[in-house]
Amino acid sequence: MSPASQSRSLIVDACQYCNWSELILRQLVEGRVSAITVTIAYHEDFRETVEHLVDWNRRFERHGDLIVPGRSAGDIDTAAQSGRTAVFFALQNCSPIEDDIGLLQILHQLGVRVMQLTYNNQSLLGAGCYEPVDGGITRMGREVIAEMNRLGFLIDMSHSGERSTLEAIAASQRPIAITHANPHWWRPAVRNKSDAVLKALADSGGMLGLSLYPHHLKDGSACAVTSFAEMAARLADEIGVDHIGIGSDLCQDQPDSVVFWMRDGRWTKTTQAGAGAKAGEGFPPQPHWFRDNRDWPHIRAALIEAGFSVTDADKVMGGNWRRFYGDAFAVGV
Repeated sequence: MSPASQSRSLIVDACQYCNWSELILRQLVEGRVSAITVTIAYHEDFRETVEHLVDWNRRFERHGDLIVPGRSAGDIDTAAQSGRTAVFFALQNCSPIEDDIGLLQILHQLGVRVMQLTYNNQSLLGAGCYEPVDGGITRMGREVIAEMNRLGFLIDMSHSGERSTLEAIAASQRPIAITHANPHWWRPAVRNKSDAVLKALADSGGMLGLSLYPHHLKDGSACAVTSFAEMAARLADEIGVDHIGIGSDLCQDQPDSVVFWMRDGRWTKTTQAGAGAKAGEGFPPQPHWFRDNRDWPHIRAALIEAGFSVTDADKVMGGNWRRFYGDAFAVGV
């Protein structure tokens, strides 16, 4: 089956960080999710990241009937045809490469395919969205962008500041992604993206994954699926439907200690606020229409109700990510 003919039936999620269990893996298959991109590191160093990869290899061994490793876009097709889910690896920070650009190739060889240049804070590569001053992409950042382009390693700017994001888009020879965020005009959270960023992203051929994390949603956990779909429809009119997918940022069954780790890492002794949450506030409840991976049909139906054609709704649900990953992960482009 060709990618074009298959795209209507694909569900591809560009960002999840669940407390992985056999139950959740079975829900992926039950929900007919063909591919997910999972976070394997936030503040971890290289060695700690490798330990997470070891954990995932054990999951592939134990649950080969449910999941397969994702390395290229063709693995999405293989998973879809066999009723399984392809799992791609992502880093939500550059911490795992430490200060050594050579570790990028090693991580790529180990199966990692996506990396954020920053996670909220200033990094060696650029500025995060919570920094009061965004100095843009650093000297090392420009070298890392060029090396990621060479390897077929997707650049993600979901947690980055405005200037750094715009400079990354301009510096990259390949389209980049913002895998999990929404338009700032719909929900004015620090993490959501401005019109200038969304336009530059689309004009360069990039992709935006719409987030289902409640702090990124208008009205938070009470957000209506119709509101989400209407936002997606307006955004499609503004930047084009081919540049939109979903990056749910689903953190199913994670304890609150995990979200504190995301915000606080090892860089501070104090409890931080983040993504619309107050300091000390844990994970918010998911909206009732997206509690786990069996709920994807609610989103597709709402997109069609909001005016998307069936073809365009299926692009947003997964077809666009399948196409984009085909180019983003290709070597030697």
